[in-house]
Amino acid sequence: MSRLLFCSFLLCLGAQSNVLAAQLTAGPMAGPAALRSVLIWVQADAAATARIEYQPASVAEAKPAKISRQLAAGEDFSAHLELTPLEPGTEYTYRVFLDDQPVGSGKVRTPPLWQWRSDPPALRVLLGSCAYINDPAYDRPGKPYGGGYEVFASMVAKQPDLTLWLGDNVYFREVDYDGPWGMSHRYRHGRALPELQALLRTGQHAAIWDDHDYGPNDSNAAFVFKAESLKLFRRYWANPSYGLPEAPGIFTVVKAGDAEFFLLDGRWYRDSDRLKTETGRQMFGAAQMRWLKNALLQSTAKFKVVASGSQVLNDHTRFEGWLNFPEERADFLNWLVAQGMRGVFFLSGDRHFTELLKLERGKRYPLYELTCSPLTSNAYASVDESGNTQLVAGTLVRERNFCALDFRGSKDQREVVIRSFDVKGELLWERVITEAELGYAPQEK
Repeated sequence: MSRLLFCSFLLCLGAQSNVLAAQLTAGPMAGPAALRSVLIWVQADAAATARIEYQPASVAEAKPAKISRQLAAGEDFSAHLELTPLEPGTEYTYRVFLDDQPVGSGKVRTPPLWQWRSDPPALRVLLGSCAYINDPAYDRPGKPYGGGYEVFASMVAKQPDLTLWLGDNVYFREVDYDGPWGMSHRYRHGRALPELQALLRTGQHAAIWDDHDYGPNDSNAAFVFKAESLKLFRRYWANPSYGLPEAPGIFTVVKAGDAEFFLLDGRWYRDSDRLKTETGRQMFGAAQMRWLKNALLQSTAKFKVVASGSQVLNDHTRFEGWLNFPEERADFLNWLVAQGMRGVFFLSGDRHFTELLKLERGKRYPLYELTCSPLTSNAYASVDESGNTQLVAGTLVRERNFCALDFRGSKDQREVVIRSFDVKGELLWERVITEAELGYAPQEK
């Protein structure tokens, strides 16, 4: 072989190698950061060695630390890489490599160690649910159900510290939930959406599921592939934990500033909402409710935010919700009274509209519930909440939108600002809830 031909052969091999090299398809995405560690999720389109190099942003010349993981087909070529040891209140920059080729970068900030030292930090949390990504070959005929993907860029522009995904984060189709492979495909398809990537790289992310990212519509504990669904949820999110050893599921706690988010699993233990039995019906199940009560008692957070896929307080609906499980709900609401639990309010998704509900409780502080939906699914434009006495006037939104919670103020004058934004990021409404409205007496220190 002549030298010229040999060189051409080597160039051809090099070009083929570049074509066959694994590419980053989604991420990187950070889970909720602990004081000294954080999980970063990445996904590629082929087997590769994923490596992250990271260092404090203020010490750019420092030698970076490194962590690597193999991306395998059995895990959808995805992995979680844990950055440790980190320092509290520090911003880190990182670079992502696949087989030594740089493919992405990002930054992540650990929470400050503020307790006993300063006022709680300001915190911005974005919320959303019902993210339908069109897939014409498998969607139902007619007008596309999903759209408005520009909402993700609008969310990036708000620069959240944390984004909470409140369920229906992907939509299993009929061709998906009859077998594990289809469910895995739906996650891969949705997570790879180009318009989503900038949001995944912004701030930190945590999630719960609802019926459409757990199984079929209105699915419950009977779903035969729920173990596979849990496996996929753990694969694609980077929550701090998932259930307990003796109680499977996705429930967990996310701590951020002086707020704790109690993320509930409304599917794993759920009876059918259509069950006619008068007693014993459950949406969350005894083991999870016992965990929630103990977790709330253990919490030192001023704001105790309980998140559910289904609505919690709304009695003005014929659809799914905790109203269909009256004993379980009454037990918990009565328990809040008996314990004198302060600082509790609720988040939910599912309904394809947004609203703020307020349940008056006589001399006790009212309970609020923010339902935020949908992100990119079709909105429930004809919803009628005119007879709902719990509805806070001016907060009903019948279009695609996302919401924000801004926690702010000095230690003894904290408040949360609740906002809803349209897909372009324009403000739709705003309400402020002070700590006094959540049971804290103004004079308490």
